Amino acid sequence: MDQAKQDFINCKRIAVVGISRSDAKFGNMTFKELKSRGYDVIPVHHEMETFDGDRCYKQVSDISPKVEGVFINVTPGRVPEILQDAAGAGVKNIWLQQGSESAAAIELGKVLGMSLATHGCILMYAEPVKSFHSFHRWVWKLAKKY
Repeated sequence: MDQAKQDFINCKRIAVVGISRSDAKFGNMTFKELKSRGYDVIPVHHEMETFDGDRCYKQVSDISPKVEGVFINVTPGRVPEILQDAAGAGVKNIWLQQGSESAAAIELGKVLGMSLATHGCILMYAEPVKSFHSFHRWVWKLAKKY
């Protein structure tokens, strides 16, 4: 596991950007999974007031006390604005979920001095790893991608 991934999973207070009104979305599942694994997760959505019974923040910089990491699961075009907001809030640990990554976002994260976890699903790394993600992690270890 690379250092950026290790740094991120060691964060205890994480903002989740990419939750949705639709329960079928990966951001929603990730929020609930991280919460069940003992993380203090804070939902971020620009229009929602609450999510899963928790107060929802419009942007990362609105969260107080601040978070240690930001999990991002949105379309790549929205990522630069989120990275700028996180940087303004003093957050350096970022997880760009597969599908949110772009060369431009990764370059911006480097310019902003962020520790960027990329090219992997957070549910393969945040313990305890369960079900399909456990098998997926085992395959990645065999392929030396983990």
